[in-house]
Amino acid sequence: MKIIIPGTLPSLNEIIDAAKGHWNNYREMKENSTHYVAWHAQNLQPIQTADLTITWYCPNKRKDKDNIMAGVKFILDGLQKAGKIKNDGWSEIRNITHRFEIDKLEPRVEIEIIEVNEEIA
Repeated sequence: MKIIIPGTLPSLNEIIDAAKGHWNNYREMKENSTHYVAWHAQNLQPIQTADLTITWYCPNKRKDKDNIMAGVKFILDGLQKAGKIKNDGWSEIRNITHRFEIDKLEPRVEIEIIEVNEEIA
């Protein structure tokens, strides 16, 4: 299964800046980003346990990769909000692989979800 999230998700620096500002800034950012991912995941079938491969198609190389991949928080919370995973803990999410590409014209996040039949103890 694959979902595509058009655009970009907030980076770690944006998350930190929002958290340092008014108390409501981070809450709104998290709520909006989580809802955005959940909306794009609405047609997925629910899964028990999965491996994720996330490809971050960035508009340029200005942000560091560790800064970019902080958006995984919104992806996992969005999948949970959409009812596609029960939780985002070790029992539901086994491995997460990140890949990075540049696409100046169509930045996006592509999430490949591979259902796994075994759970981690």
